[in-house]
Parts: sequence; C-alpha cells; structure tokens
Amino acid sequence: MRPDQPDGPDLFTSESLPPPWPYLDRLGDRLDAATEPVPAFRSALADGDAALKERFFADEPVEQLVGDRARLVDALLVHAWSRHVGAHAAEIALLAVGGYGRGELLPCSDIDIMVLLPKTEAAPWTHDLERFLTFLWDIGLEVGHSVRTIDDCRLEALADVSVATTLIEARLLVGPEVMVDAMRRAIAPDRIWSSEDFFEAKLREQRERHHRYHDTAYNLEPNVKQSPGGLRDIQTIGWVAKRHFGADTLDELAAHGFLTQRELVQLQAAQAYLWRVRFALHVITGRREDRLLFDHQIKLARQFGYEDATFTLAVEQFMQRYYRTVMFVSLTNELLLQHFREAILASGDARPVPISQLFQEREEYLEVTSQDVFVRQPSALLELFVVLQNNPQLRGVRAETIRLVTRHLWLVDEEFRQNPRNHRLFLELLSAPAGVTHELRRMNLYGVLGRYIPAFGRIVGRMQYDLFHAYTVDAHTLFVVSNLRRFALERYDHEFPKLSQIFRSLPKPEIAYLAALFHDIAKGRGGDHSDLGAVDAEAFCLEQGMSRYDARVVAWLVRNHLMLSVTAQKKDIADPQVVNDFARLVGDQTHLDHLYVLTVADVRGTNPKLWNSWKGSLFDDFYERVKQALRRGLETPIDQEELIAETQSEARELLARARVGVEDVEQVWSQLTEAYFLRHSAGEVAWHTALLAARDPEDRGPLVAISPEPARGGATAILVYTYRRRHSFARATAALDQMGLNIVDARITPTQDGASLDTYFVLEDNGLAIGDPDRLASIERNLGQVVSEREVPTPTVTRRAPRQVRMFSTTTQVVFSEDLSHRWTIMELVAADRPGLLSEIGKVFWDKGIDLHGAKVMTVGERAEDVFYLTDDQGRQLDASRQERLAETLTQALDRRVAAA
Repeated sequence: MRPDQPDGPDLFTSESLPPPWPYLDRLGDRLDAATEPVPAFRSALADGDAALKERFFADEPVEQLVGDRARLVDALLVHAWSRHVGAHAAEIALLAVGGYGRGELLPCSDIDIMVLLPKTEAAPWTHDLERFLTFLWDIGLEVGHSVRTIDDCRLEALADVSVATTLIEARLLVGPEVMVDAMRRAIAPDRIWSSEDFFEAKLREQRERHHRYHDTAYNLEPNVKQSPGGLRDIQTIGWVAKRHFGADTLDELAAHGFLTQRELVQLQAAQAYLWRVRFALHVITGRREDRLLFDHQIKLARQFGYEDATFTLAVEQFMQRYYRTVMFVSLTNELLLQHFREAILASGDARPVPISQLFQEREEYLEVTSQDVFVRQPSALLELFVVLQNNPQLRGVRAETIRLVTRHLWLVDEEFRQNPRNHRLFLELLSAPAGVTHELRRMNLYGVLGRYIPAFGRIVGRMQYDLFHAYTVDAHTLFVVSNLRRFALERYDHEFPKLSQIFRSLPKPEIAYLAALFHDIAKGRGGDHSDLGAVDAEAFCLEQGMSRYDARVVAWLVRNHLMLSVTAQKKDIADPQVVNDFARLVGDQTHLDHLYVLTVADVRGTNPKLWNSWKGSLFDDFYERVKQALRRGLETPIDQEELIAETQSEARELLARARVGVEDVEQVWSQLTEAYFLRHSAGEVAWHTALLAARDPEDRGPLVAISPEPARGGATAILVYTYRRRHSFARATAALDQMGLNIVDARITPTQDGASLDTYFVLEDNGLAIGDPDRLASIERNLGQVVSEREVPTPTVTRRAPRQVRMFSTTTQVVFSEDLSHRWTIMELVAADRPGLLSEIGKVFWDKGIDLHGAKVMTVGERAEDVFYLTDDQGRQLDASRQERLAETLTQALDRRVAAA
C-alpha cells in the first residue's frame, strides 16, 4: 500500500464506493512539492474545507461531504507522517479511531488518532512522533491522540467499553497491517467484551446518555449528536452490529434481515438529514457545535428553505421536521436493538407462552401469534398496549411485532376510530392502575396514538419558539399525563401529599387524563387553542361512549386549563371579589379539584425550571380560598370585613405571645389600610407590627428587615419601610436584582402617615430561599443603604440577561383596567424579561408621580407578564389621558433599553 493511500473510510451508510473528489487527486503532488510545509499544509486544509463548504451550499449529498472531509484529513496525515515518521514506517502504525475511524468527519469534528507501537524497550521514534504531533497542531488540525502497544489496547479496552468501541472502529492510515490485525485479535469478542457483554454495556451507556437529556429528544435546544434520536443512537446500532455481526454498513444490516429495504432507505435519509443539520451548525459557528441553540435555529430554518406561514414560523416548521426525524430514529433504534437482543442474548429455543389468541410471551417480550393478526383483528393495534399494561412482567415488544405495528398503521382509519370495541380498549388503557403513561408514550412512538387521535398526530414534533415551553407539544402533553399519574401512585405521595390525596379522590381519573391529552391539542391552528381543543375533546369523549356529563367536564377543563394558573399569578387572590368570581367560574368542588390537579401537572410539565415551592404555595393558597368560598355557597360570598377580622385576631395572639403591648399594636395598625390586612397573613402582620412597634416614633429613617424564617412557599420575605415611598420600589428592586435574587411577589402598602410598607418575596436563582446567614446580613445591609441615600441615583443593574432570553424580541404591551373595589387602576404589562426590568418600571412611576400599591410578578419564558395596582398621588384612579401617557413612556423606556442591550 502506498503511504498516500490509506484504507477507505468505513462509512456506516452504504456499500457503494464514493465518487472521486478532484481536489484530492491534485493534493498529493501539491503537498510533495511544498518547500515550506506548515503554510502549504495549512492552506491545503483551508482550501479543502472551503471547497467542502461551497459544495454543502450547492446541496451536494452530505454523505459524500462527510466522507470527503475524512479523506482530506487522511491525505494530510499520511503525507505529514511520511515527512516526519517515514523512517519508522515498517515498525509503527498510524490509525484513525472513533468517528474519524468510521470515515465520518464534519467541518469541526474531533479528529482522533492512535499510534500503534510494537512491544519493545527501544523507542527511536519518540522524537519524530513529537515533531509529527506538533506539526499537526501547527497546520490547524486539532487532534486527539493516544500512543499504545497492543497489550495497552487490550488492557485499556478491557477496563473501559468506550475505549473498546473506539478501537473496534480503528482504521489503518499508514503502517504495517500485521500490527493492526494483531490488535484486532487482541480485542476480539473471544478475548474481551463478548458480544453479550458489549451489547449490555452499550445499552446501559445509551440509557445513561438518554437520562442526561431527560429521556426525551424534544428539548428546546437538542443536541444533534447526543440527544435521544440523535446520531449517537444510529452509531450505537452500528457498534453492536459491527461487534457481533461484522456489519460495516446499514446495507449489510438489511442483508442480514434486520432492516427492510424501506426502513433502510428511511434510516439512511434520517442519518443524512441529521448530518446535514450538524454540518450546517459547524459551518455557521466555525466550531464543533452539536447543540441546536436558539441562536442557530432561525439561521438554519432560513438556510434549509423554510418560510413563515400563517400560523407557524419557519423555525417551528424546521424544528418539527427535526423532531419527527429523531422520533423515527428512536423507533428504529428500539426496533434494531430489540432485534439484536433477540439474536445475541436470546436462547433461540424458548417456547412462547400464550397470553390470548392474538398475543404470546417469548422470553419476557410480547409478540403476536401470527403475522396476520392485525389484518384479521385491527383492534389488536390497541389491545397490544392494554396487554402490556396487564402483564407487568413483560419487558417490551419483540422486534418483528414492532415492525408489524408500524406496517399496519393504515388500518387505524375512521372505521377503526368509530368501533365501540376500540373505544372500550382506549378507555381501559386510561383507567388501568399502572402503565398509563408508559403505554401512551409507546403508542406515540409507534405512531398509533397520532392515528387514533388525528388531532394529536398533527402536534407530534410541533415546537413553540419560546423559552416557556421546554418541549414539543406532544412531549409536553405526555409529561402532563405522567405528572397526573404520579399523583395517582402512592410511592410518589412524598412529592405532593395533598394533591395525591385530591387526585385519588376523583371518581374517574380518566377524565383528568383525557383533559391532559387534549389541553394543547389545538396548538398551531390559529385562534384560541383552549376553545378549539375543548370542541375536539367533547366530540372525542362522546365518540368513546362517555356520558354527556363526563364529556362536558373534560371539555370544560380543556377550555379553562389556564384559568387557575393565570388568576393565581396575575390577580390579587387576597381580594374576596377575585375568589368569589373564580368560585362562580368553577361552580363546584369536583370541577375545582380536577382543575387544580391539571394545573399543577401542566405547569410542572411545561418546563422543569418553571416550578418552585412559591408557585406551589400560591396555587394551594388560591385553591383553599376558592374551596372555602364554595363551602360557604355562592349565594353567601366571602366578606372582606370577616377576613380582616380573622387575620387581626390571629395576629393579636401571636403578638401577645411575643409580649408586644396592645397599645403599641393599635398605634401601628392605625396607620395601615384594610388592603394591607387582606394581602398579608397573620404571621406577616405580627412580624411587621413587632418591628414597627419597637421603633422610635420620631425615627423617619428607612427600616429594612429580613424574616428569619422562609415565608409560606419557601421564599424569603424582605420588609422595606420608608417615608420616601415613590423611589423605594425602583431602588429596592434594582438592588435585589443586582444581588442575583428573583422577585416573585411585591406587596406595596402606603400607610396613613405617608410612608410605604413594602414586602418583597424573593428566591435565589436555584428556586430556593436564602439560606446563608452571611448573605442575609449582606442583603439587609446593602438594601438599607440603597433606600436610605437621598442623593445617590437608583443603582443600575449590570447583570446581563441569559443568552437564550436575548435571542427573543418581545414587543412591550400595556393594558389598563379598573379595580372598582379598591379604586385602583390595574396595569398589565408584557415586556422582554431581563435583569433590572422592575427597577426601570419603578423609575417611570417615580418620574410620573404614580403611586404603586402592589405588583404581581410573572415570568413566562423570555417574557415578563407583570401586573401593577396604581393610583395618582392623590389616591385616585388614573384617567384615560394619564394612562395613555404612562403607556407611551413605559413603551419608549423599555424598548429603548432592549435596543441598547
């Protein structure tokens, strides 16, 4: 073998030989003629990469491009080896390993090589090897290298299956073939890592990798290589096939009977698509970037030819194609690994154990009793999942049965959907004591769920381009069902004891599951997805034979699934009017219970970072208030004076135990408004009262204090009492924001003597209360300094918004309404979320002479959706002209700040 002709790339795609690349034909002479090797090799690499980039934009097949880049690097390495290590060519070998060994290189892929040494004490090649490796870095090749003897290979591969995997893929570039043959014999399955052990290790490795990505391919910013359904899943198939069957290409798997011709074409197309996405990522970033970050998704959507449509953005269309591709890869991965399990681990002579006329168990896996089961009995396409639920000893479905399911999806047509037997099977699946979520996910993966509920099929892989929704609509929907299932199972009672108790008291849990399945099913159609989904849900439930009442409950839940969350987070839930209005909306305890469990399951399934103890406490508090209103009866609503009296009575008891005098209590309370007692708990009232009662009545300076115990919901309560009330909000929020705290609620209470008693509830970035005593002391000290200094301007928040948030542009929106019971103006503001936002809003209030009476802070992904309760400086509601001027000023100030950022 000539030194400039290494083994051809072992591309795990096709047996056909790649067409020649003219650039490589000329490259050998160009490198041989170079008098200054470093610049010559560097320019040869740059020219080759530029040519590959041009070919990529010209839509040449990506399979050819990844192979040609491997061949380009082959040529450079072989010529460099010849220049520096040629004198030892008969003694040592240079091998490509890892992805490079497979002959798969993208523009910025890792280039892993191994130098194989003979077993000898002498090492005359050491200096030449050092020069060779230095030269590679000098010319711009960032290589990962190892230097091993054959014994080293065997020992290290024995200790680490990942090393064994890279060596299995080793490809000789230059050197004695006899050494490579000896290395392969040393790591052969009869020496180390038998086919069985290797298969189990790679399966375990894949499970662990999937778990790092939350066991879903549908993350907001997926990793094209490592996420479930990514290129690594295809590579795992290849490693097992190569180890046990000696198969080097997907074509060979088809020849072995593991893939049909149709599946082969589909899998090759999926691999090519993922390569194309990864190639584009490397090109636009200029580095080894495998994550589909928000920064890149819009660029790739444009590059791949997508355009915005009426109801879907170009980026959403692009990502739906990506998600559906990885879903297919996940299914094929499961199918092939199950095939391999049966070929490698199964005994081969196990007899089937009958389960029914249609199904049987073979070696703990389910299979059909004959190839024509689904043609004879189409209902078996649903019954399969019920059988899996009812037989927990089954570990899964045999490969050929999976293939038969996907091949017969066409049978799930309108006649199938109208069949009463199928209705019973589907409701039986939802009502089962175990396996509901698992089988719904399996139904989705196999394509059955989207065929049985066509509207669900349309949301498979549908993403929403924002930071609020962390998963595709179908993945989120199944996470919501999963969260409901956790409420149903006693082993998860420690997570949400109260919700678990409520859920298990529901007479028909399938109503909640169906509401979860349909709550977002109309996303992407235009219009209100809650109303459209409610129509679909009611029609589906009636088709399934459910009673009209149950169908209407499901539809009501879908139509109102956002109401509890929005009301609790954006309205003053201490206001009896808000509670009474919501009680009238739900009507009875049954509807409230269903809505409460669905709300918590929905919010927790939207984004793992969205849920925290404060939100849980907020929802629970509101649930209890509405429950109390329902218990009293809608004809006798909760009375404001009664609530105030209850709070004051409990607070007096706490203050008496703390030895605070009755006269001191009355003196403090004489300055507080009714709204204060409605919006604070008895414990908070007692804490504030004790602090104010201990102050010198002549002291007009600010008071800053932090509650020693976390407030309800796990937040830290911070009191700011100051007579400079208009500047207080802007200054306090700026200081808290700059110190890295998230403000989850702000209760602003102007007092009768011109002061402002403000309580801020804050969490650390990790969603927990502040636990460090030194940090508490530092916050109290810094905040006290900020609100007390008259001449010092409001501090500027210098923290930057996270990268993901900066990718989105949110138009500032300001909407006003009236709170007649308190005579406040309610201002709802939507703006781009960022550090310092509340302070910027507070500065505008300050400049415009607006008094703030309270704020509800809500972050929805990249957006802030905050509510403020306002009056003018005379305590009156804002008139229309003043509202208009305030909205204009806020919009200009906030949009200008976004543009500057």
